[in-house]
Amino acid sequence: MTYATLDDLIDRAGEAELRQIADRDRDGVFDASVIAAALSNADDTINGYIGKKYALPLASVPPIVNGWAVSIARYTLHRNGAPEHVAQDYKDAITALKDVSRGLITLPVDAGAEPPVVSDATVMAVHPAPVFTPTKLAGWRSC
Repeated sequence: MTYATLDDLIDRAGEAELRQIADRDRDGVFDASVIAAALSNADDTINGYIGKKYALPLASVPPIVNGWAVSIARYTLHRNGAPEHVAQDYKDAITALKDVSRGLITLPVDAGAEPPVVSDATVMAVHPAPVFTPTKLAGWRSC
């Protein structure tokens, strides 16, 4: 499940801006693959921050997560330097995501979605006795 769609980007940036920043072949139409890559990158970035607090994928996409995804994707599409307001939206999204990962912001997720269980238990293992011990190899060692 993606956190934002092409329509979300159009709502925020407008078609004219998307044609400018996502038309790599200069045919006057934004390239769907370029936009899909930017949206996928935004999803991966968000998952990297929220993954330790929430089960992924999220059961539903809260509006705040949608906004972060649009901000990150829009910033990513500006290859040659984003306008200040776009860069600020991106910085605000990353700051908020850091706050989510620290537990300062709680996402409004469905009640059925449980955060991953983190255990501080010790791992114990039983190993078989070694086949070759120093005693068994005493005659085979070279000095």
